[in-house]
Amino acid sequence: MKTKLIEANHHSAEELTSRGALAAKRFAAKPTGPTLRSGAHATGIPFPKGLAPVPEPLKPAPSRSSPLPRADIIIMMDTTAESAAAADVLTPGFTATQWYDYAHNYESHFVPLLRKGAPALESKRLGGYLPVTIKGRKALIFKSDLHMSQDAKKLPDGTNSLPLKDMLKQIIQEAEPKWFLTTGTSGGVYCGMHLGDVVVTRAARFICAKDFGKAVFNNKTFRSNWAVPKTMAAAAQKIMQKYASNLTGRGTPPAKNCSCCSDGKHPTDIHFDGQNGIPEFHPVLTVDYFEFGTSTNNLDKLGVAIEEDDAVLGLACSELKNPPKWVSVRNLSDTAVNGKLAESLQKQCAGFGYSHYGYWTSVNSALTAWSIAVGLKG
Repeated sequence: MKTKLIEANHHSAEELTSRGALAAKRFAAKPTGPTLRSGAHATGIPFPKGLAPVPEPLKPAPSRSSPLPRADIIIMMDTTAESAAAADVLTPGFTATQWYDYAHNYESHFVPLLRKGAPALESKRLGGYLPVTIKGRKALIFKSDLHMSQDAKKLPDGTNSLPLKDMLKQIIQEAEPKWFLTTGTSGGVYCGMHLGDVVVTRAARFICAKDFGKAVFNNKTFRSNWAVPKTMAAAAQKIMQKYASNLTGRGTPPAKNCSCCSDGKHPTDIHFDGQNGIPEFHPVLTVDYFEFGTSTNNLDKLGVAIEEDDAVLGLACSELKNPPKWVSVRNLSDTAVNGKLAESLQKQCAGFGYSHYGYWTSVNSALTAWSIAVGLKG
């Protein structure tokens, strides 16, 4: 008997609208800092000697309309919780609200492509960034205010705009990075993975059903064929254990058995594509609505985790002559859901982790990104 895979367009139009609204809640126009238990956040991170990220503020400070400076590495995230975590890990001493605003070509090119209510219209920028040095390499820590699932506007030719792709191409052409890492939250699809685990993959696949269900790139997989360094992964995992206690004790889950991960361990492991039973180039799944893995919908057969932007980077790089090497580094802010629960309860379970642990799980993907940056050669 063949395994039945979930159909990305199996939801009704009404359900897709509902799930689109859920996706919108994950994005905030301006990073305002994490909502944390007792005001705690990741401090005193025990990086190995000489390997801590070092912020490098620009003098004079750039204007909002300035292009990005050159960098060896871009490390990008998308949401408020993610940028707060990235700031604590990768720009120590600077909060995400202190990063430089980035609005190059914002009015002339991007505003006409944004639909009403898009986060970037509220923030009046494309994102924010701060330069840092990591083991002698120049890196830009970048928070995007553009999101595939939030920005799409119907164009005269009947297609939907994808301003995130244009911005990614623009920042790559400006900074000319050799490597591009995306980080942040995602939903689990494997019952054996835990809250706070991190997946690292060199591939991303679109499985859209809402604005981009009929797009020419939908259901396509994009790859970046290179050897991601793993030499510092153990060091990152050791640091991650320092914050593992923050992955329990917040709120009451909608059901005691929300997760199909039954052992209750926290955490934390880093899972690379091509290792420990994960196929090589097993992609992160990029959706344009709120989707989640369960113990019964078999999304693990399609990919390694679910998020809403990373395949756009693969698409953008496929259109560039000399693209950077890229990799998706995604922490599980929600584990795969118990597929035996009622569908309405499954949906509540799928969003519980992010709302309570979005920041703390994102600390882990930021640490994993750091470990990759430290291990880069060439």
